[in-house]
Amino acid sequence: MRDNIILKCTECGEENYINTKNKRKHPERMEVNKYCPKCNKKTVHREKR
Repeated sequence: MRDNIILKCTECGEENYINTKNKRKHPERMEVNKYCPKCNKKTVHREKR
Protein backbone atom coordinates (compact mmCIF):
# COMPACT_ATOMS: atom_id res chain seq x y z
CA MET A 1 0.00 0.00 0.00
CA ARG A 2 1.49 3.32 -1.11
CA ASP A 3 0.76 6.51 0.82
CA ASN A 4 1.30 10.12 -0.18
CA ILE A 5 3.88 11.95 1.93
CA ILE A 6 4.89 15.62 2.05
CA LEU A 7 8.58 16.54 1.99
CA LYS A 8 9.54 19.57 4.11
CA CYS A 9 12.78 21.60 3.90
CA THR A 10 14.89 21.27 7.06
CA GLU A 11 16.34 24.79 6.79
CA CYS A 12 13.32 27.04 6.10
CA GLY A 13 10.41 24.67 6.85
CA GLU A 14 8.75 25.12 3.45
CA GLU A 15 6.66 22.15 2.20
CA ASN A 16 7.85 21.78 -1.39
CA TYR A 17 7.26 18.23 -2.64
CA ILE A 18 4.65 15.47 -2.55
CA ASN A 19 5.93 11.91 -2.97
CA THR A 20 4.70 8.35 -2.38
CA LYS A 21 6.24 5.48 -0.44
CA ASN A 22 5.36 2.04 0.85
CA LYS A 23 5.07 2.48 4.62
CA ARG A 24 5.01 -1.27 5.30
CA LYS A 25 8.40 -1.90 3.68
CA HIS A 26 10.01 1.40 4.76
CA PRO A 27 8.50 2.60 8.06
CA GLU A 28 11.37 5.03 8.82
CA ARG A 29 11.18 8.71 7.90
CA MET A 30 12.36 9.55 4.38
CA GLU A 31 15.23 12.05 3.77
CA VAL A 32 16.10 13.32 0.29
CA ASN A 33 18.32 16.09 -1.11
CA LYS A 34 16.00 18.32 -3.19
CA TYR A 35 16.00 21.87 -4.52
CA CYS A 36 14.26 24.44 -2.32
CA PRO A 37 13.06 27.54 -4.23
CA LYS A 38 12.86 29.64 -1.05
CA CYS A 39 16.46 28.84 0.02
CA ASN A 40 17.58 28.87 -3.65
CA LYS A 41 19.79 25.79 -3.16
CA LYS A 42 19.70 22.03 -2.61
CA THR A 43 18.79 21.13 0.97
CA VAL A 44 17.74 18.03 2.89
CA HIS A 45 13.98 17.49 2.78
CA ARG A 46 12.38 15.24 5.43
CA GLU A 47 9.04 13.51 5.50
CA LYS A 48 6.45 15.56 7.40
CA ARG A 49 4.55 13.70 10.13
